[in-house]
Amino acid sequence: MLERTSLELLSSALERLEKGFSLPKQHQSDLPEMEKILESVADRMQDNYPYFHPLFAGQMLKPPHPVAKAAYMLALWINPNNHALDGGKASSKMEKEVVQDLATMIGWEEHLGHLTGGGTLGNLEALWIAGKLHPGKKIVGSTQAHYTHQRISEVLKLDYTSVASDSNGKMNLTLLEAQLKEGGIGTVICTVGTTGLGTVDPLDELLVLQKEYGFRIHADAAYGGYFALCDELAPSTRKKYDCLEQVDSIVIDPHKHGLQPYGCGCILFKDPEVAKFYIHDSPYTYFTSDDLHLGEISLECSRAGASAVALWATHQLLPPKRNGDFAAHLSKSLRAAQQLYQKLDEHPSFRPIIKPETDIVVWTLNGTNTTEMSKRALAFFAKAESNQLYLSQYKYPTSQLSEDDFNINSDVLICLRSCLMKPEHLDWLKEIWRLLILSLPGENS
Repeated sequence: MLERTSLELLSSALERLEKGFSLPKQHQSDLPEMEKILESVADRMQDNYPYFHPLFAGQMLKPPHPVAKAAYMLALWINPNNHALDGGKASSKMEKEVVQDLATMIGWEEHLGHLTGGGTLGNLEALWIAGKLHPGKKIVGSTQAHYTHQRISEVLKLDYTSVASDSNGKMNLTLLEAQLKEGGIGTVICTVGTTGLGTVDPLDELLVLQKEYGFRIHADAAYGGYFALCDELAPSTRKKYDCLEQVDSIVIDPHKHGLQPYGCGCILFKDPEVAKFYIHDSPYTYFTSDDLHLGEISLECSRAGASAVALWATHQLLPPKRNGDFAAHLSKSLRAAQQLYQKLDEHPSFRPIIKPETDIVVWTLNGTNTTEMSKRALAFFAKAESNQLYLSQYKYPTSQLSEDDFNINSDVLICLRSCLMKPEHLDWLKEIWRLLILSLPGENS
């Protein structure tokens, strides 16, 4: 189950890498002791869920591609630091190339951007710039936006407020416009692939409001950004993705759908002029090139050059382009989610909450009221895990449910949630469905 054939390629690549340095040999480490320690690590790491396997259909955990793992490990023998060009000469160039790839993916040629340790740091930089450009003005996100936006705003001493989502898990623009009319809003966060539901805020309609009220739009596409490459999106969702090139900033996480090891995020700004806010000088930083220095446009200092190397290698094998193999892998995840939703919708025991826009499916079990449905969902969750099917839980606010469709007697409805983000999930859907049925009350395990 754990791919190991690429280790032979890695060994050969290491020999090739070593030939580039004519230096005296160093003393080797104590290999017997290392072997014992690594065996101990392997034993300890067995205390994990099988995140790499298609039967893990719960949280947002997708295994890195073998070429990404091999390239990342290869880079570790150099251990470059992409804060300064002299600390990561080759990997800094690779970073600029992959960031350009991501900018091109959303339709930008001119941009300012770099890789980050993850989406949270990328969003922090986006809101930091938002505060610089609109000092004293509010940041607004939906109730389905990632919770870190509010936390980041507190760190940056920015005023943050939320707007309720509608029954489909998307920002309610009627409520947003009511706040816009009151004034004082500088930036609106458009979530492109919400963490809980995988939904996409109505960017096309948000852009209409932007023309009237003049706020910035930051797209948090940490999870859903790569789906811009998919032709199998629903027409209404495709329309929103086609508007991405009009946002002011965007965050995309290659360590989610980009097949990368943690942590690898990316922040992009449409206007390169925001670089002026990053300008700094220090007695221990010097430049070995007149080209743009990655350390000049990042709030992070030391950053793993290995992340850039791994992403670069992956882009060489699977370019992030429409109609390519990478896009085809994403489309398989979309089809898996759509097919699972249909099966759940047709079965009398299950109750899907919303139709998936990306590859996340959220559902619960039928019952007389929301309290009973939640109890059944929790029991089902435990039974599924005992059958080696790993799901996750989601607390859906009942205020966003229709009273015509649900007998509401609780504040939240406990749901089951599946992130079908591995392309193999489509091939394993028959087995996943068998285990779902097996986990229903009254079935024998």
